[in-house]
Amino acid sequence: GYKNVMENCRENMLVLKEGLEKTDRFNIVSKDNGVPLVAFSLKDHSRHDEFEVSDYLRRFGWIVPAYTMAPDAQHVTVLRVVIREDFSRTLAERLVLDIQKTLQALDALPPSKVSEEKCQNGTIVKKTELETQREVTRIWKMYVQQRKTGVC
Repeated sequence: GYKNVMENCRENMLVLKEGLEKTDRFNIVSKDNGVPLVAFSLKDHSRHDEFEVSDYLRRFGWIVPAYTMAPDAQHVTVLRVVIREDFSRTLAERLVLDIQKTLQALDALPPSKVSEEKCQNGTIVKKTELETQREVTRIWKMYVQQRKTGVC
């Protein structure tokens, strides 16, 4: 029953974890015991970050969320895959292949430009070029809305 389900989930978690380790591109930050999940982060952030990997994986149909950690560790970003009962070994192997394809595709792109912005508490938050563009657009729209006089 339940024991077999959890053992199967754990085995599939290990397949995914080992596949990610073989790429030599990720640090595995989750433990092998407890909830069957794999949390991992990029070893090298000089070209791309976890949010870009997450976004690009959607092209293959995967939803692999990227998270920043709690306030005292917000400089750490991880991708997380929770291994459910219906997540088979075949899916784990396919996810590893799609992650490898994602990394190859991202490596072919120019590095993402990262801008830094100071928060009130002095912590530096890094934003990608796309995030910066979105924020500028949002602020500009707010500015335009405030400037409307109703004449036009």
